[in-house]
Amino acid sequence: MIQVNDISKSFHGFQALDHASMHVPKGAVYGLVGPNGAGKSTLLRHVTGIYRPDSGSILIDGEPVLDSSRAKSKFAYIPDDIFYFLQSNTLDMMKFYRGIYPNFDQELFFKLRDCFPTIDIKCNVRRLSKGMQKQVAFWLSICCMPQILILDEPIDGLDPVMRRQIWNLILSEVTERETTVLVSSHNLRELEDICDHVGIMHKGQIILERTLTELQGNVSKIQVAFQEGMPVLPDNFEILHMSNIGRVYTLIVKGNPRDAQAILSSMHPILIDILPLSLEEIFIYEMGGVNYEIKDILF
Repeated sequence: MIQVNDISKSFHGFQALDHASMHVPKGAVYGLVGPNGAGKSTLLRHVTGIYRPDSGSILIDGEPVLDSSRAKSKFAYIPDDIFYFLQSNTLDMMKFYRGIYPNFDQELFFKLRDCFPTIDIKCNVRRLSKGMQKQVAFWLSICCMPQILILDEPIDGLDPVMRRQIWNLILSEVTERETTVLVSSHNLRELEDICDHVGIMHKGQIILERTLTELQGNVSKIQVAFQEGMPVLPDNFEILHMSNIGRVYTLIVKGNPRDAQAILSSMHPILIDILPLSLEEIFIYEMGGVNYEIKDILF
């Protein structure tokens, strides 16, 4: 659905994107994660055709997005910093969106009014709180009936109840209409609940791109205890991180969890347990801690 091919972009000598490539399949919920300054927002602005790359190409459904109104009509974009016209209220913005998007569903707009009870549609949008402005953006974007939703830090300023409400609406669109969602966020815990594909970005490149299932299946967290302390492990047993409380060791191990469990079980532990590894933990180990130095762990 979205194909980013080897794009690069520099601003006054700063390399914001460095031969970045990304593939978002149709109907996927793709989470783009990375540290501050990794290039996530810049990449999304290329995907939406706001920026022109120095090299490379971006295709939406096989069609170049740059200068193509047809390709751009397929997506709705919610940036981190939302723009509204100075004197416009939500009703005015609805009429504006309706004039741009041929599939805008005005009937759905009024049906969804109950989902956003705190929004006065006749109040100037710029006078609303940041969270309420985000609600208006989601409300309008869903009514555009887009094939693709592109979201940059979408949940900032939203309370937990409204976050759940909005994600439920979006996932409903994914289920019913096979809407493709590309979302950039620092809230890794929330992405883990909704994403089925993940791309990790660092220094202008996508350094890892996999389904969440594949990502979690290539590294494991194992708690193990031995009667006489940790034995000498084989050279091919790749430990990425190890900590212990008394005789109980927690290991982050590269490779298939079943293989790692079999090796440890052969050493007759008094306790062994494989624990789920969260997306946040994968990100921390992949980015190498505080300085975000790349570690060779998931390749």
